[in-house]
Amino acid sequence: MEQPQRTKDPEAISGEGGEPEPTAPRPARRRWRLARRSALVVVLVLLLPVLAIQIALRVNYTGDPADGTRTRGRDALWLGHAWVDGRMKDADVTALARRLAGTGIRDLYVHAGPLEHDGTLPASAYPRARWLVAAVHRELPGVRVQAWLGDVLATEGPDGLRLERAATRAAIVGSTRAILGAGFDGAHFDLEPLHSGDRDYLGLLDALHRETTARGALLSVAAHQIDPLPGLHSVIGAVSGHPKWWSQEFFGQVARRVDQIAVMSYDTMQQWESAYGGYVAQQTSLALEVTPPSTDLLMGLPFYHENRFGHRGAAETVPAGVRGVRLGLSRTDADRGNFGVALYVDFAATEDDWQAYRDGWLR
Repeated sequence: MEQPQRTKDPEAISGEGGEPEPTAPRPARRRWRLARRSALVVVLVLLLPVLAIQIALRVNYTGDPADGTRTRGRDALWLGHAWVDGRMKDADVTALARRLAGTGIRDLYVHAGPLEHDGTLPASAYPRARWLVAAVHRELPGVRVQAWLGDVLATEGPDGLRLERAATRAAIVGSTRAILGAGFDGAHFDLEPLHSGDRDYLGLLDALHRETTARGALLSVAAHQIDPLPGLHSVIGAVSGHPKWWSQEFFGQVARRVDQIAVMSYDTMQQWESAYGGYVAQQTSLALEVTPPSTDLLMGLPFYHENRFGHRGAAETVPAGVRGVRLGLSRTDADRGNFGVALYVDFAATEDDWQAYRDGWLR
């Protein structure tokens, strides 16, 4: 049977003799739907990788650390400038000795800088250095006092230290010679932001190591974190101008040129303890894979409490960090001797931080 044709009479469509009802979406409505769908796709593209990473980090935080993954007596503590500028007294060193008794801390990184942008360092920056070194050696036999030297690099802005200048590198070596002459047992460098693959930095380390070795002193550095995903520093650098991470290869190149390397495994942008602990476990494994057995590898623990971009105090905790370190050590090189943790920083630490370090890493 032939089907009746659909009427095209406007009144028949409206039923009331008014305006005809549209039979298809209006252009504006169509555009709105397309925009919503596009926005959903963008959100999914952005969120799914983030979600996958968070799940992976939480999984990486599971399991039990191996027996014996505790302190090797090679831990370190960063100390503020007050220890060399005259504010601290003998009583403070005595209190520090009580604090460190029974811990695994072997090295103190004492802020003696910062360097000037030309690489020089005035002696007026560390007037009480000799007193401090003598007092620590008296109160804490076997503990070494290293001068913590740093400066901002002109890698992402117009101002700062320029390692590409030979005169600047020579001045840094001269400043190191002077600081060791003041009695320090070593020099600890923290230069930021230092981009992965910086050949001038590697050349500086070679020159510094010759100087420290000739004087029977230590050379140590604070190191950036390693790419969580291969090549991530290149991608982030291209997008933001701040690469943040080092390649694992570059980390190994640095580690082979120093006596100690301390990973700044904080300011990780993680929002949950489990994700932070899993991140630290991964960083520990990545660093262990490329650090020579003769080099002390230290993993930094956050002894400070802030909430700002890149750092959430409730997530980056000492218990999560310690557990992450032990998991990474267990999975990669559980018997490694030249290994420890580095605590940042003395003047911001709480009693809970110290107790968590003792409970998680010492016992």
